[in-house]
Amino acid sequence: MSRDVAVHSWSASYYINSDKRWETGTLCLTRTMLRFVSVKSKESLVSFPLSRIMELKMESSSFIFSTLTVLEEGNVKHWFGSLKPNRVVVYNVIEHFWREQLLSPSSEACGAESQVSKGRELINLMAGAQKRLENTGTVLSQQGEQFDNMMQGLEKIDSDLGIANKLLTELETPSWWPFGKLPWRAQQEVKAEDAARAAATASAALSKGSGRNRVITSIPAVVSKSGDSDLKPGCLLVHVSSLEVHDKNFQLLHRFERNEVDEIKVHSPYEITVRQRFIGKPDICWRLLSAKMPEALSVFEMQYKKKMEYMCEYRRTPASSPCHLESPDFYKGLQQRCQESELPLEVPAGELSQLQELVLQPSVSQTEAQELRQMLLQLKNLALEAETELERQDEVLDVLTSSTDRTTMQIGKHTCRMKRLL
Repeated sequence: MSRDVAVHSWSASYYINSDKRWETGTLCLTRTMLRFVSVKSKESLVSFPLSRIMELKMESSSFIFSTLTVLEEGNVKHWFGSLKPNRVVVYNVIEHFWREQLLSPSSEACGAESQVSKGRELINLMAGAQKRLENTGTVLSQQGEQFDNMMQGLEKIDSDLGIANKLLTELETPSWWPFGKLPWRAQQEVKAEDAARAAATASAALSKGSGRNRVITSIPAVVSKSGDSDLKPGCLLVHVSSLEVHDKNFQLLHRFERNEVDEIKVHSPYEITVRQRFIGKPDICWRLLSAKMPEALSVFEMQYKKKMEYMCEYRRTPASSPCHLESPDFYKGLQQRCQESELPLEVPAGELSQLQELVLQPSVSQTEAQELRQMLLQLKNLALEAETELERQDEVLDVLTSSTDRTTMQIGKHTCRMKRLL
């Protein structure tokens, strides 16, 4: 994935200080750059990396109001006006990516990978573990289906026993009683039905499981429910069984249950829309932009694989993981260990021993570290889903045990009643 993938673009005007005039064009934001392209000349009038921005403000101009100013290193100030849909939306999006760029240091170039590196060996081990965990999840899913079929069979048996109970009650009623059922027997049936209903409610509550609310990943984002005209800061929480959209104060804006998500449309590596369709009323659709969206996409591709729709050729694969995203803390720890060691920081050429060269040489490249990060997120998702399914099956087993005991007891009682009738 290229570093110059466009995150978003807006119609705007740029003030050219040398000519004292405004130029109409397009303000384009990429993962690391901000540039303005003129409509007439199709040339880039200004372009600078987000890391050079010192201040981002919403101001007013004597020529045009509602402007957005960007103060670049070197005390160079850029004025952008006539922003559509409005300057607040543009400010929120640029400010989000600028903040994430400052909080997550990145390198300007990805290091060359060795033919057989430790990072590649770790990736191969992770891929094998992921495959085994996926196979385990498939077996657990099949086992859960068998438990569900057993529950359906027990419910059918319970229904048949209810019919048998009514027939036996009619046979046990004396011929001299003109009102059908005996009153004390009717009370006993009502109590039995209430007990069965309470047991069914308890089993349904247990089947929900608390593990479904575990958070897989949480990323800051710019969110909107009404398209591009109302983008505001927030965050996205990916749970085992749901998606939650929160505002900047962490107040819940909307919650998508896993079975309610009908479509996840990927507009770019950093922009998606989540849609829930309805018949007879408008769909619920949320648009989300985030600098850390590739982390969530790696989870979406596992949870919502059949509901993903890509609007471009981008598709996150391990080989195409971006090397410019968050650098792992591994490098900080490595540098710290090198500084704390007794190795000299600067030594004459040719005096490095093999051990020193091994310590100073990075074991894992940034691309491999990012790929490992994505695979760890996928493994976390698989492990949480497996744990949730195991908890659900444990609860189903408890319900199956109690239901089987109750059914066995009812069959014994009906057998005794039929023997008395003979």
